[in-house]
Amino acid sequence: MLGIDPGLTATGWGVVSLDGQRLVHHAHGVIKTTPRQSDPHRLNLLGDGLFGVIAEFAPDAAAIEDIFMNNNARSALRLGMARGVAIYATARHQLPLTEISARAVKQAVVGSGSADKEQIAYMVSRILAITITAGDSADALAIAISGLHGSGISLTDRHQRVQAAKKDKFSANPALASAIEAALEKQKD
Repeated sequence: MLGIDPGLTATGWGVVSLDGQRLVHHAHGVIKTTPRQSDPHRLNLLGDGLFGVIAEFAPDAAAIEDIFMNNNARSALRLGMARGVAIYATARHQLPLTEISARAVKQAVVGSGSADKEQIAYMVSRILAITITAGDSADALAIAISGLHGSGISLTDRHQRVQAAKKDKFSANPALASAIEAALEKQKD
Protein backbone atom coordinates (compact mmCIF):
# COMPACT_ATOMS: atom_id res chain seq x y z
CA MET A 1 0.00 0.00 0.00
CA LEU A 2 1.33 3.40 -1.00
CA GLY A 3 0.27 6.19 1.34
CA ILE A 4 0.37 9.74 -0.01
CA ASP A 5 0.26 12.96 2.02
CA PRO A 6 0.01 15.57 -0.75
CA GLY A 7 1.39 19.08 -0.66
CA LEU A 8 2.90 21.41 -3.25
CA THR A 9 6.04 22.10 -1.20
CA ALA A 10 6.33 18.61 0.27
CA THR A 11 4.49 15.43 -0.67
CA GLY A 12 5.10 12.61 1.77
CA TRP A 13 4.94 8.99 0.67
CA GLY A 14 5.24 5.67 2.44
CA VAL A 15 5.00 2.04 1.36
CA VAL A 16 3.82 -0.69 3.75
CA SER A 17 2.39 -4.17 3.34
CA LEU A 18 0.86 -6.93 5.40
CA ASP A 19 2.76 -10.15 6.04
CA GLY A 20 0.15 -12.28 7.75
CA GLN A 21 -0.87 -10.15 10.72
CA ARG A 22 2.33 -8.08 10.70
CA LEU A 23 2.73 -4.68 9.06
CA VAL A 24 5.96 -4.37 7.08
CA HIS A 25 7.68 -1.07 6.29
CA HIS A 26 9.27 -0.96 2.83
CA ALA A 27 10.23 2.70 2.35
CA HIS A 28 9.19 6.27 2.90
CA GLY A 29 10.26 9.72 1.83
CA VAL A 30 9.30 13.23 0.83
CA ILE A 31 9.23 14.79 -2.62
CA LYS A 32 10.21 18.43 -2.13
CA THR A 33 9.83 21.51 -4.27
CA THR A 34 10.59 25.16 -3.59
CA PRO A 35 8.41 28.26 -3.91
CA ARG A 36 11.02 29.73 -6.27
CA GLN A 37 10.00 27.16 -8.89
CA SER A 38 6.96 27.74 -11.09
CA ASP A 39 3.81 25.81 -10.20
CA PRO A 40 3.94 23.74 -13.42
CA HIS A 41 7.56 22.78 -12.68
CA ARG A 42 6.70 21.88 -9.08
CA LEU A 43 3.74 19.75 -10.16
CA ASN A 44 5.92 18.00 -12.74
CA LEU A 45 8.50 17.21 -10.03
CA LEU A 46 5.79 15.77 -7.79
CA GLY A 47 4.41 13.65 -10.63
CA ASP A 48 7.85 12.39 -11.65
CA GLY A 49 8.67 11.59 -8.02
CA LEU A 50 5.48 9.61 -7.49
CA PHE A 51 5.91 7.81 -10.82
CA GLY A 52 9.38 6.78 -9.63
CA VAL A 53 8.12 5.54 -6.26
CA ILE A 54 5.36 3.52 -7.91
CA ALA A 55 7.77 2.05 -10.47
CA GLU A 56 10.33 1.11 -7.81
CA PHE A 57 8.03 -0.40 -5.17
CA ALA A 58 5.11 -1.61 -7.34
CA PRO A 59 2.38 -1.22 -4.71
CA ASP A 60 -0.94 -3.00 -5.26
CA ALA A 61 -3.01 -0.02 -4.10
CA ALA A 62 -2.72 3.53 -2.83
CA ALA A 63 -4.36 5.71 -0.19
CA ILE A 64 -4.47 9.50 -0.09
CA GLU A 65 -5.63 11.95 2.52
CA ASP A 66 -9.05 13.43 1.84
CA ILE A 67 -9.35 17.17 1.24
CA PHE A 68 -9.99 19.25 4.32
CA MET A 69 -11.38 22.76 4.37
CA ASN A 70 -8.80 25.51 4.64
CA ASN A 71 -9.52 29.19 5.33
CA ASN A 72 -6.81 30.24 2.88
CA ALA A 73 -8.14 29.81 -0.67
CA ARG A 74 -4.65 30.00 -2.21
CA SER A 75 -3.34 27.23 0.09
CA ALA A 76 -6.39 25.09 -0.63
CA LEU A 77 -5.87 25.52 -4.39
CA ARG A 78 -2.20 24.56 -4.14
CA LEU A 79 -3.06 21.51 -2.05
CA GLY A 80 -5.71 20.57 -4.59
CA MET A 81 -3.20 20.81 -7.45
CA ALA A 82 -0.72 18.54 -5.65
CA ARG A 83 -3.50 16.12 -4.75
CA GLY A 84 -4.64 16.05 -8.38
CA VAL A 85 -1.13 15.12 -9.54
CA ALA A 86 -1.00 12.34 -6.94
CA ILE A 87 -4.39 11.00 -8.04
CA TYR A 88 -3.25 11.13 -11.66
CA ALA A 89 -0.04 9.24 -10.84
CA THR A 90 -2.00 6.42 -9.20
CA ALA A 91 -4.57 6.34 -12.01
CA ARG A 92 -1.83 6.26 -14.64
CA HIS A 93 -0.43 3.14 -12.95
CA GLN A 94 -3.93 1.68 -12.53
CA LEU A 95 -3.66 1.53 -8.74
CA PRO A 96 -6.92 1.31 -6.81
CA LEU A 97 -7.06 4.52 -4.75
CA THR A 98 -8.67 5.00 -1.36
CA GLU A 99 -9.43 8.40 0.12
CA ILE A 100 -9.13 8.68 3.90
CA SER A 101 -10.02 11.62 6.15
CA ALA A 102 -7.34 12.95 8.49
CA ARG A 103 -9.57 12.05 11.43
CA ALA A 104 -9.93 8.43 10.23
CA VAL A 105 -6.14 8.16 9.80
CA LYS A 106 -5.57 9.39 13.36
CA GLN A 107 -8.26 7.08 14.70
CA ALA A 108 -6.79 4.03 12.91
CA VAL A 109 -3.19 4.65 13.96
CA VAL A 110 -3.42 6.38 17.34
CA GLY A 111 -6.92 5.51 18.48
CA SER A 112 -7.97 9.15 18.75
CA GLY A 113 -9.26 11.32 15.92
CA SER A 114 -7.71 14.39 17.52
CA ALA A 115 -4.12 13.11 17.78
CA ASP A 116 -1.29 15.49 16.90
CA LYS A 117 1.59 14.89 14.48
CA GLU A 118 3.99 13.79 17.22
CA GLN A 119 1.54 11.14 18.43
CA ILE A 120 1.10 9.90 14.86
CA ALA A 121 4.87 9.66 14.33
CA TYR A 122 5.32 7.87 17.65
CA MET A 123 2.67 5.26 16.84
CA VAL A 124 3.95 4.78 13.27
CA SER A 125 7.42 4.19 14.74
CA ARG A 126 6.03 1.62 17.18
CA ILE A 127 3.74 -0.14 14.70
CA LEU A 128 6.39 -0.43 11.97
CA ALA A 129 9.42 -0.83 14.29
CA ILE A 130 11.25 2.10 12.68
CA THR A 131 12.45 5.47 13.86
CA ILE A 132 10.65 8.37 12.22
CA THR A 133 10.02 11.97 13.20
CA ALA A 134 6.78 13.87 12.79
CA GLY A 135 6.26 15.15 9.28
CA ASP A 136 5.03 14.37 5.81
CA SER A 137 6.52 10.88 5.49
CA ALA A 138 5.22 9.82 8.93
CA ASP A 139 1.78 11.06 7.91
CA ALA A 140 2.03 9.17 4.60
CA LEU A 141 2.92 5.95 6.42
CA ALA A 142 -0.07 6.49 8.72
CA ILE A 143 -2.27 6.93 5.64
CA ALA A 144 -0.88 3.69 4.17
CA ILE A 145 -1.52 1.82 7.43
CA SER A 146 -5.08 3.19 7.51
CA GLY A 147 -5.56 2.17 3.88
CA LEU A 148 -4.55 -1.39 4.71
CA HIS A 149 -7.08 -1.41 7.53
CA GLY A 150 -9.86 -0.33 5.17
CA SER A 151 -10.43 3.05 6.81
CA GLY A 152 -11.23 4.97 3.63
CA ILE A 153 -13.55 5.20 0.69
CA SER A 154 -12.50 3.88 -2.71
CA LEU A 155 -12.66 6.70 -5.26
CA THR A 156 -13.62 4.14 -7.92
CA ASP A 157 -16.45 2.82 -5.73
CA ARG A 158 -17.60 6.39 -5.06
CA HIS A 159 -17.80 7.08 -8.80
CA GLN A 160 -19.74 3.85 -9.38
CA ARG A 161 -22.18 4.71 -6.56
CA VAL A 162 -22.79 8.17 -8.04
CA GLN A 163 -23.43 6.66 -11.49
CA ALA A 164 -25.78 4.07 -9.99
CA ALA A 165 -27.67 6.79 -8.12
CA LYS A 166 -28.05 8.79 -11.33
CA LYS A 167 -29.32 5.69 -13.11
CA ASP A 168 -31.80 4.97 -10.31
CA LYS A 169 -32.97 8.58 -10.42
CA PHE A 170 -33.65 8.32 -14.15
CA SER A 171 -35.29 4.89 -13.88
CA ALA A 172 -37.73 6.38 -11.37
CA ASN A 173 -38.83 8.74 -14.15
CA PRO A 174 -39.32 6.67 -17.32
CA ALA A 175 -40.15 9.72 -19.44
CA LEU A 176 -36.89 11.42 -18.48
CA ALA A 177 -34.95 8.20 -19.06
CA SER A 178 -36.50 7.87 -22.53
CA ALA A 179 -35.73 11.49 -23.39
CA ILE A 180 -32.12 11.10 -22.32
CA GLU A 181 -31.78 7.84 -24.22
CA ALA A 182 -33.26 9.45 -27.37
CA ALA A 183 -30.91 12.43 -27.06
CA LEU A 184 -27.90 10.15 -26.69
CA GLU A 185 -28.96 8.10 -29.73
CA LYS A 186 -29.50 11.27 -31.76
CA GLN A 187 -26.06 12.52 -30.74
CA LYS A 188 -24.47 9.31 -32.10
CA ASP A 189 -25.87 10.05 -35.60
